[in-house]
Amino acid sequence: MVTPAARGRTSHSEPDYVARAEALATGFAARAAEHDRTGSFPFENFRELSEAGLLSLTVPAVHGGAGAGARYAARVVGIFGKADPSTALVLSMHYINHLVMARSPTWPPRLSRKLARESVEGLALVNALRVEPELGSPARGGLPATIARRTETGWRLSGHKIYSTGSPILKWYLVWARTDEPEPRVGQFLVPAGLPGTRIVETWDHHGLRASGSHDVIFDDVVIPLDAEVDLRKPADWRTLDVTQASVHTLFVAAIYDGVARAARDWLITFLKQRVPASLGAPLATLPRAQEILGAIEARLAVNARLIYSFARDFDDGVQLSGSESNVIKLTVTNNAIAVVEDALSLSGNHGLSRANPLERHYRDVLCGRVHTPQDDSTRIGLGRAALGL
Repeated sequence: MVTPAARGRTSHSEPDYVARAEALATGFAARAAEHDRTGSFPFENFRELSEAGLLSLTVPAVHGGAGAGARYAARVVGIFGKADPSTALVLSMHYINHLVMARSPTWPPRLSRKLARESVEGLALVNALRVEPELGSPARGGLPATIARRTETGWRLSGHKIYSTGSPILKWYLVWARTDEPEPRVGQFLVPAGLPGTRIVETWDHHGLRASGSHDVIFDDVVIPLDAEVDLRKPADWRTLDVTQASVHTLFVAAIYDGVARAARDWLITFLKQRVPASLGAPLATLPRAQEILGAIEARLAVNARLIYSFARDFDDGVQLSGSESNVIKLTVTNNAIAVVEDALSLSGNHGLSRANPLERHYRDVLCGRVHTPQDDSTRIGLGRAALGL
């Protein structure tokens, strides 16, 4: 079903959406330092994204969205990752969930259509709330402490989620929980934000991505309808990897931190051209050492671009992908991005670590790439075990 808002919108080409993203990114970048300094959430960025039609980029065209695939969405995420990675992170989670729900046979069609229509028509962001204080990331195993108790009229949800990215602006939470049945099932429940018994505790005071609003969300006996369950399974049935989710998560997380590295590279080039030490009498850019290190940066970014583009293209073309390859993409791109910013710092010295310069912020932001699932140790252990036949 195509909504009235969608019918009134002209179909746009991919370059047009890229141009929109690049136009918005200028303003996002100008505001990023202040949001980082204060830890404030960039609400204005998402109003502009909505007005530009970019919140529905990965919503299927049949529902009025742009119907973009992974390759194109990763490009847009990278543009915003370079401008303001906190905004890019929230946006990427929204994009991931719409790509997954459009392709997943387990998503109730009624719910996926509802969220698609809302994303086309206005500010209606969605993200998954999975991590808990005791559990950590579900990717490491274990049952969630968040419990859904079934009654005759609905589910009653209680639990505590942490690192709930985008919580100040989300309209929908996909909450990872277990049932209170004798043999618990585990899965996702679609919960509207702001229901009685729900509260956001502003705990996010982080080293990097300070404007992502990744606060705690508390659910205290929150009532949701019986049909709010998205996908409930026995715990053992979740061991099978969702390749769609893993692939697009890998791509978009990689694109964010590659964008941060490119912002650092651009700052460094300007610095090298403009910095003229008295002892040298010429710009730092004339030094062979500076040229060599910048060349190494360019090499890492070229590898990142090829990995992101080719993996996204394969995903869109329906090539059979593996979870281990997906993990390797994330590990390689994020570590290349970190190395780029560290190399930039090696050339800039104290200047790069001054709060007056954005390189210090880029360094704090890019380090967050290591904490996203899958973490490096899990990827390496998995690869090692596979090589050993274990």
